[in-house]
Amino acid sequence: MWPDDIEKAAARLISDFTARGLLVATAESCTGGLIAGALTEIAGSSAVVDRGFVTYSNEAKTTLLGVRPETLSAHGAVSEKTAREMAEGALSASKADCTVAVTGIAGPGGGSPEKPVGLVHLAAARRDGRVLHRAMRYGEIGRHEIRLATVRTALEMLAELGAD
Repeated sequence: MWPDDIEKAAARLISDFTARGLLVATAESCTGGLIAGALTEIAGSSAVVDRGFVTYSNEAKTTLLGVRPETLSAHGAVSEKTAREMAEGALSASKADCTVAVTGIAGPGGGSPEKPVGLVHLAAARRDGRVLHRAMRYGEIGRHEIRLATVRTALEMLAELGAD
């Protein structure tokens, strides 16, 4: 179901988080649950995955994750600020120790010169206050490939945040 590299990264993450006693939650827009899906494909993931939020609409981002309407108005859904608020909101709305949030433009349409197809903002947050952000510009490599590339980056960020 998953490319080998994603399955291996997810299995490593599940193993590492299990050993450290860490829980994870996902907050996904453009990936529509693929990150949670990659994690839960791994046997034993129930010890690590607390929950996943698929917040495709702006209303879902505000009601489920507490993203401020002012943030969406000022910066848009595809922005560093929104991704950070999504990650922090997932911490507040879960028992997770670490969260990852993604928001982007997977295409093929919907891009603009300022926010082209392939732009994805990812944020990962940990209860100790650490927050990571990455703005990825995958380019117009196709919707499926943008979403898979985002899953890869999200798993990398969770692994980085979960490391002691």
